[in-house]
Amino acid sequence: MEFTSAAFWAALGSIILANILLSGDNAVVIAMAARTLPAHQQKRAIFYGSAAAIVMRIVLTLIAVEMLKWPFLKIVGGLLLVYIGVTLLLEEDEGGDIGAKADGGLMVAIRTILIADLVMSLDNVLAVAAAAKGNTLLLVLGLGISIPLIIFGSTLLLKVMERFPVIITLGAALLGFLAGEMVLTDPAVTTRFGLQSHTLVNTAGALGAVLVVVVGKYLQRRQAAVQPA
Repeated sequence: MEFTSAAFWAALGSIILANILLSGDNAVVIAMAARTLPAHQQKRAIFYGSAAAIVMRIVLTLIAVEMLKWPFLKIVGGLLLVYIGVTLLLEEDEGGDIGAKADGGLMVAIRTILIADLVMSLDNVLAVAAAAKGNTLLLVLGLGISIPLIIFGSTLLLKVMERFPVIITLGAALLGFLAGEMVLTDPAVTTRFGLQSHTLVNTAGALGAVLVVVVGKYLQRRQAAVQPA
């Protein structure tokens, strides 16, 4: 595919559009992970977390088709998302305490962003890989151009979360929903029980969302009860 051809630029546009549409959940995690940091570190966490996630996604896209065939991979990923969702809910009440850890807090936020993005990108990257049609240059350019767009979305969400804290709970529920979907679409499940209906997959997602919120809120109350007044 020639760099100057219309097909090249059409495919590049498709990659950018697909990545924007599929990165909404990633932007939520980035914003949630950065919200407890001091203001000057929030921007660094969003930038470095987004940039590193894009680089990781490029590598992941090249091998995702084979990885998604591995049994139990998505089940493990779903469990990781549940853990991340509950952890982010627990951080909701800690505010500045986490941010006060300076660079330690920054590295924790970036690590959370990377792990969550790795797990959530397993399905998303297939659409991007399809749009690239095997052209690595297209893949790298498309995902690279998407970095500022994801950063903007995360920054906007961060400001909205500060004003409407309920979005933090909704974000954690989203992670639980994605976890439930991943478990039921894992090859280990589909090989044994066959492809599950869309309704059943959505139901598993809803149960995952409820699980994360209920466990997270329970641990929040328990944590508050043991803390000195």
